[in-house]
Formats: sequence, structure tokens, C-alpha cells
Amino acid sequence: MPDDALLDVIAVGAHPDDVEIGCGGTLASLAAAGHRVGIVDLTDGEPTPCSSGPEERMREAAAAAKALGVVERVQLDFPNRRLFDSFEVRVALAKVFRRFRPKLVLGLAEKTPLASPDHAQAVAITEAAVFYSRLTKWDDVFDHLPVHTVPSLATYFLPTGVTDVPHGHYPLVVDITAQLEQKMAAIRCYASQFPAEKAHVFDRVRTIAEHTGMLAGCGAGELFASVRMPCTGNLLGMLVPERS
Repeated sequence: MPDDALLDVIAVGAHPDDVEIGCGGTLASLAAAGHRVGIVDLTDGEPTPCSSGPEERMREAAAAAKALGVVERVQLDFPNRRLFDSFEVRVALAKVFRRFRPKLVLGLAEKTPLASPDHAQAVAITEAAVFYSRLTKWDDVFDHLPVHTVPSLATYFLPTGVTDVPHGHYPLVVDITAQLEQKMAAIRCYASQFPAEKAHVFDRVRTIAEHTGMLAGCGAGELFASVRMPCTGNLLGMLVPERS
């Protein structure tokens, strides 16, 4: 694959709309900075109560990706509501990593009590696929795609309650003040998922972004976690970023 078809960042969600809700502002910021950003949905998210089916959901997902500046969206066709961490789905996602060779993978951070159990499965699947992507002497399993070591994995959160960074992980907030409205517009592309009776979701997402930003000293933010401590060679630039 030519270099101009590779991706700098891939964000993985269990369903279309997970990524937009959890880290859409960050993806928009990365895309605006000239990075090639992609999304992988492990399922099509269907059936759901108000959607006419997968075709409608895919149209919404394409519109949301365009709103964020995402250049590639892959749907792996595993079954919604029956997503389980298995060898097949690990390999399928690892093939995507080998094909597009990202520098950074963003995955779900934790399970979501009272919401879809697919999210918890996606945590394990993404971690395993990052590992599988770099394994040698398994060429036939990966259709002879070249191995790829993903340099960094960070995880994002869905707004289902009070966020608790997993034990052994370190928090990092990305300033999405300039991208908050873009993030909200992307989420609104999912009209089938957020009809009038679910309008409170938009207020929740906005409030959490603004609260996260307040804690970090910016107007709006998205929280990530990493097993690696944040490291910088520019302390002043990290702690006192320039404001436009």
C-alpha cells in the first residue's frame, strides 16, 4: 500500500457512534492538523429500536466520519449484541492494523454497566489485535500482510457514569475546545440513535467535555488513559500551550 494510503491514527469502536461520542473531538483535531485518521467499527450496531436497518446506520456513519475529517472507515461485520473476544475478531482487526500501519490506536477504555456488553469485549479485542499485529511466523493467518508494531495504544471513555481511569493507567486530556461543535455535529448524524426523546444525550456529552476541560484548564476536553506515563521533552509547551 502506498504511503499516502496509510493511516496515522485508527480509533476502534464496538458500534458506529462509539468513537464519535468518546473521542470525536480528538479525531477532528488530528485530521485538522493534517494527520490521516481512520475508524474501525467491529459491528454495524444493528438492530436498534429506531433504525430501519444496517443501510441507514452505515449512511449515518459515513456522514459522521465526513463531519470529523476521517478519511477511512472500516466495518468488520461481526454481530451486534453477540460480539465476543474471539480468535476470528482479533485476527480481523489485526489485519486492519497491518494494512493501514497506524502510529496510534485508540480503543475503548472499559466496560459500560447498564449499557452494551459489546464495549467490554471491544476492550479485550483491541488490546489483543495490537499484539497480534506484530507477531511473526504467522503469515498464513494474516493473509501474508507484513507485520506491524503499533507504537502506542490509548483508550477513550464513553459517558455512562463517573469516569474512573483503570488501575495501572495514566490519564491524559486532549483539548477539544475548537472541535466541540464538530464533535456534536458528528454525533447528531446518528438521527436513528438519538431521536427527540434521547436529546439529553447531547447535553450529557457536552457537559462531560466541558467538565473534563475545566479540570484540565481548557474549555472542553476528552479523557484518555494509557499504560505509559505521559512523557514530554517540552514541559512548558505541554503545561502552558499557546492559545490562538
